[in-house]
Amino acid sequence: MKKILVFALTAVLMASCGIYNKYERPDVNTKGLVRDVTSLTDTLLAKDTTSFGNMPWRTVFTDPQLQSLIEKALANNADLLNAALNVKMVEEALKVAKLAFIPSLSFTPQGTISSFDGQRATKSYSLPITASWNVDLFGNLLNQKRSAQMQLIATQDYQTVVKTNIISGVANLYYTLLMLDRQVEIVEGMTALTKDTWEMMKLQMSLGRARSTSVQSSEAAYYSVQAQSVDLHRQIREMENQLSLLLGQPAQTIARGKLEDQHLPESLSAGVGIQLLNNRADVHAAEMKLAQCFYDVNTARSRFYPSITISGTGAYTNQNGMVNPGKILLSAVGSLVQPIFQHGQIVAGLKVAQMQYEQAYNSWQNTILKAGSEVSNALVLYNSSQEKAAFEAKQIAVLEKNVEDTKQLYKSSTSSYLEVIQAQSSLLNAQLSKVADDFYKMQAVVNLYQALGGGAK
Repeated sequence: MKKILVFALTAVLMASCGIYNKYERPDVNTKGLVRDVTSLTDTLLAKDTTSFGNMPWRTVFTDPQLQSLIEKALANNADLLNAALNVKMVEEALKVAKLAFIPSLSFTPQGTISSFDGQRATKSYSLPITASWNVDLFGNLLNQKRSAQMQLIATQDYQTVVKTNIISGVANLYYTLLMLDRQVEIVEGMTALTKDTWEMMKLQMSLGRARSTSVQSSEAAYYSVQAQSVDLHRQIREMENQLSLLLGQPAQTIARGKLEDQHLPESLSAGVGIQLLNNRADVHAAEMKLAQCFYDVNTARSRFYPSITISGTGAYTNQNGMVNPGKILLSAVGSLVQPIFQHGQIVAGLKVAQMQYEQAYNSWQNTILKAGSEVSNALVLYNSSQEKAAFEAKQIAVLEKNVEDTKQLYKSSTSSYLEVIQAQSSLLNAQLSKVADDFYKMQAVVNLYQALGGGAK
């Protein structure tokens, strides 16, 4: 009866302190997590569950050359390789935590030879095998194992984060190169146009219809366009070097397609806020860190209770030379250690664990808010770039006609050379701006895919 009462009281005590409780997700604020790009109430209108972030990266990035570059980066990138090694290291730590439940065994053979006052030497030997088992009655080992499991999941999540960043980084750099290539084409076309204008001005001056200042201005405009070409080629080299580093290879030329041949999804449903908890690897990792801290609190609480150790020894020995041949000696010992005064270390350890849990919760909440902000930024960039590019297309059509008209008017002496140069400069700026906004629209797709955790696929 006494034993039954002891075990019953122990069960009640353990239940009351919660050292065996499993982690459950606490409440978190996800209201209005993603702003709608048009709604004045800041409420995201998209409600379908087929999130853009659930699409595999090969479905989003269909350019074969880009796919090849992404695959190469995933195979060779140093950061991703190190992230995989981090996972393996944490897996080993988890194995250690699981093996703590198994008795430890040790084999320590001993042998001595002794002689007293020149007498015949006495030979003794012992071949003991010792086993020790820590009885996890109060959940210390269990919570350490659970904490290690959460750490492993969090480490795997960060491996996915690295993978997502690599996929998005390669795509962004690839599209940047396509944008720069297209801008080089535009500048080269404008170089030829300004060269024709310069020649036209020289002809007009030879006929007495233009001054030297018009020739000088058209020549300066020609050199200005050439300088832009040099700057664009420098940027291309820098982007190729940066992309090569991401691919884990020496800096070199990157084979690529054309900007106008790219096809990206146009249906950018972000889903609702709770989906970010499931798709974003960094959000999930932050929650796993919270779960790890939860089990660390349980571990700190379990240190207030006794630790029970059962040890046993089996040895083949001759008892210091008294028995010959040797005999088998068996022994078993049970010990209980109840902490009473530990200089406040146990209490302080619990308080620190609880504060670390609060920190992990704050970090988790902030990671969720950050995810929502990134989705909002990607959506507004996509919509604003699309809208702006549509206006710029109309502007370019008008400016192209303006360039032709001003040249004809100049030939008939009804327009000044400044109008011709200004028309060409405005056209060039509009064309370059249009290409940049086309790129920003593509970049927004990449950013949204990354913000929704799509790189996990």
